[in-house]
Amino acid sequence: MDRRSPIDAEAADPDAGWLATVMHVAFFVLLCSSLTRYLIVHPGAPTPPWVIVLALALALLYVLGPVLGPQQADGRQAPAGTASRVWLAAVIGVWFALVVLAPSFGWCVVPLLYTSLRSLRTRSAIILVALITLCVVAAQLKLRLRFGFDPNLMFAPFAGAAVATAVFVSSQRQADRLRAVIIDLVRTRRELAATERREGTLAERQRLSMEIHDTLAQGLSSQQMLLQAADRLWDTDPAAARRHIRTAESVAERNLAEARRLVHDLAPADLAGGGGLEEALRALAERESSETLRIRFHQDGTPAALPDRVQAALLRIAQGALANIREHADAGTAALTLSHLDDQVVLDIADDGRGFDPVERPGGVRGHGLPAMRARVRQLGGELMVESTPGEGTVLTAVIPLSPPS
Repeated sequence: MDRRSPIDAEAADPDAGWLATVMHVAFFVLLCSSLTRYLIVHPGAPTPPWVIVLALALALLYVLGPVLGPQQADGRQAPAGTASRVWLAAVIGVWFALVVLAPSFGWCVVPLLYTSLRSLRTRSAIILVALITLCVVAAQLKLRLRFGFDPNLMFAPFAGAAVATAVFVSSQRQADRLRAVIIDLVRTRRELAATERREGTLAERQRLSMEIHDTLAQGLSSQQMLLQAADRLWDTDPAAARRHIRTAESVAERNLAEARRLVHDLAPADLAGGGGLEEALRALAERESSETLRIRFHQDGTPAALPDRVQAALLRIAQGALANIREHADAGTAALTLSHLDDQVVLDIADDGRGFDPVERPGGVRGHGLPAMRARVRQLGGELMVESTPGEGTVLTAVIPLSPPS
């Protein structure tokens, strides 16, 4: 794979910063030592001025490398572009001229190999490393030819350059794979966060649908039934028709209060007075009783303070169950029983209506009533049970566990 080696590896890898510093310092140390050695070994040679000028030019070019290279917005050096390649070519060219004049400058090759690997594509960098190594070998062989053939001078530089290049390329590829894993992890976290947001939205939507069903929808259904009854009796029994209309008006008033509290995400209107769940259920039974359906409330056990969520859920379940009884059961009586046990609270809603076969209709009744009740109880870790037989009425039981006192 022909990819570009990142020149801003210091930003991606904390270790790349000190490694680059070590290489830069090593380059100048080797450059100064090579120049010093040349001046000591060749004090009277005619070429020292050129060697000194080229050495200074090489040092200046090396220092100007980050300035000549393209910069990112935060000041870090960007991946190699045309300017960086021109700069690298100038550095290698000056270094090559120095090696031709003074083979001892071949010691500067190690930092230059590192710079080449960081600045070029992997394939191009490998080719340049091979050419640089060949130049060093040729210079050293020319310098020591009078001592005879030396296999180490022929093969050792190539072996060392190959090992260094392989280690560098392997490290770069491991870093690339690590970056890819990090990117995948970040993407996965974002997708997980988005999924959690969607699930939260769906849960809130379900909660609102249950609230609307158990309050506004049931109230509107009651109003419709009362107004239809008033319309049928308008001519034959005006007094009864007016009673139905007044009852419908009362239901509309309570629906308005529920709608306002739903908008403000408050507790059910029946719980707003501070009387607790018992008083709310007693008031619900009295309000829902009519000439055709008598509803009574009974309490068992010692009343205990219940969490607001539990009170609201049980009241909504009672409202939904009584709405189902009124619309579908054709019952004459119904009973609400709230039982306080040691570790749980139980609400029973029983009626003497027509009943149904739970096997044939596992949902209990049509519509969203029972599914909404089950969802409410499930959110609190409880259980909802329905017992019914055709012609013998129905008993709905909601059991909600209570946390033990701390």
